[in-house]
Amino acid sequence: MKKILDLIAGEMEKAFRTAGYDPEYAGVTLSNRPDLCEYQCNGALAAAKEYHKAPIMIADSVVEALESSELFEDVQSVKPGFINLKVHADFLSGYLNGMYGDSRLGYDKAGQPKTIMIDYGGPNVAKPLHVGHLRSAIIGESVKRIARFAGHKVIGDVHLGDWGLQMGLIIMELKNREPKLPYFDEAYEGAYPEEAPFTIAELEEIYPTASAKSKEDAAYKEAAMQATFELQQGRKGYQALLRHILKVSVTDLKRNYENLKVEFDLWKGESDAQPYIPDMVQRMKDQGFAHMSEGALVVDVKEETDTKEVPPCMLLKSDGASLYTTTDLATIVERMKLYRPDEIIYVVDKRQEMHFVQVFRCAKKCGLAGEDTAFKFLGFGTMNGKDGKPFKTREGGVMRLEYLLKDINEEMLKKIRESRPMSEEEAREIAGVVGLSAVKYGDLSNQASKDYIFDVDRFTSSEGNTGPYILYTIVRIKSILKKYEEQGGRGDGAEIAAYGNESEKALMLELTRFNSVMETAYEELAPHKVCAYIYDLANAFNKFYHETSILGTEEEAQKNSRIRLLVLTRRVLEACIDVLGFEAPERM
Repeated sequence: MKKILDLIAGEMEKAFRTAGYDPEYAGVTLSNRPDLCEYQCNGALAAAKEYHKAPIMIADSVVEALESSELFEDVQSVKPGFINLKVHADFLSGYLNGMYGDSRLGYDKAGQPKTIMIDYGGPNVAKPLHVGHLRSAIIGESVKRIARFAGHKVIGDVHLGDWGLQMGLIIMELKNREPKLPYFDEAYEGAYPEEAPFTIAELEEIYPTASAKSKEDAAYKEAAMQATFELQQGRKGYQALLRHILKVSVTDLKRNYENLKVEFDLWKGESDAQPYIPDMVQRMKDQGFAHMSEGALVVDVKEETDTKEVPPCMLLKSDGASLYTTTDLATIVERMKLYRPDEIIYVVDKRQEMHFVQVFRCAKKCGLAGEDTAFKFLGFGTMNGKDGKPFKTREGGVMRLEYLLKDINEEMLKKIRESRPMSEEEAREIAGVVGLSAVKYGDLSNQASKDYIFDVDRFTSSEGNTGPYILYTIVRIKSILKKYEEQGGRGDGAEIAAYGNESEKALMLELTRFNSVMETAYEELAPHKVCAYIYDLANAFNKFYHETSILGTEEEAQKNSRIRLLVLTRRVLEACIDVLGFEAPERM
């Protein structure tokens, strides 16, 4: 289904052509003065130079060519050469009926679907999720859903941090505590236990203990580094321990991500890329891309057009050890071999941008990915407390993510208890749903690259630009529709029609923007565009609701038309919050 802006632009192109002017000047935009018109065309101003005419003369002749158009109810030329447009109510209602009859609300699927991989989440195993993991999970999940709604095949990969010294530290600390476990006996030939020798709570205590010891005890750190080396060289006992660590940790991570309504298709980690490293590095050497520099193996990735220094991409340190860069490049090799993606999107802290510039350039230069494979870096800013500094607990530590969600839910529960009587079970269930909307909308309504203030009081408010406000709007619509059904309303055969109410038309105009907003959100990887849209749509609906009789109108056809308009509004809002990663309860 064509975007309404494209239909209007097409009509304007015909008018420009009829008036004797190049249709390339017929561009149409939403009006920046909605008090004067709904859409505007400024092409006459640009055309004046080519045609050596006053802009108003060109605008007048285009307006004259539009006199017979059924799309507009009012067209005016305004000095010095603006063309102000108001669409006809019948055209508008016809467009909305087309949206209503389409399961995708008028948004066409991509004609040539791509395979897109999204790398987001990025937690470290053996460590609890904390607030620093929130943005990657929330933004990545929304971008994934937006791309799927656009019709693409999208694969979400959590990309676990499960390699390197942290694994050696855990192994070393376990060995100190339980030296008789079979994993540490190099002569052991039997099967290793199926159950892990630790719980998730113990694992989360083991790593920080080992990390602290390594900073104070050089011998302990050296032993951990040796354990890491032996693990990476394939020592069987350590490999078995790694499998336990992954199983216990990933089970807990899945539980926490499930609470966030975040789902991954792949639970791969850095360890999965390790088998690809030796051949990849050797090929880079053989093809002359990699060379030694100050003892390290590097690939030069700077370009003549660079305005700032881009350091070489380091593959191996002087001791032969690999780095994050090496693992990320090997992961690209694995992804190209197994999934053949057309595009890979990385949702990562914006402070890592230079790292990914190096990785992307190296991958292209060395032929790890095809010429047509697109790499995109979606860098996000910091989530800060009210003091403007990175969000912390009252004690000054980094807050666990599950505690943050619990605090939000408790705040919502308090507000729900104060607002209306209901059972404790229902109140808690609703608090969880609305609390999640508060967290996700509070984050996603900001442009990803910008830092923002995490304000619990503002995010949980049912007024203003918040998740709960959006949900209250949806619940209000559901309540009206339920009452309509209880009164025996069915609306069979009804269509959306225009009845001249200004706030009704304003709501209709907002609804027509849906497919263009979704298209832009996909193209720009911008969930905040969806948030801005549904806030405008919710405002338009609530103004319509307060100014218009819906169930109280005596004219049955008008009532059914408005009910149909409400159903469409609810469907559009629900489609939008779905791609943002939350849902609406039946009541609040």
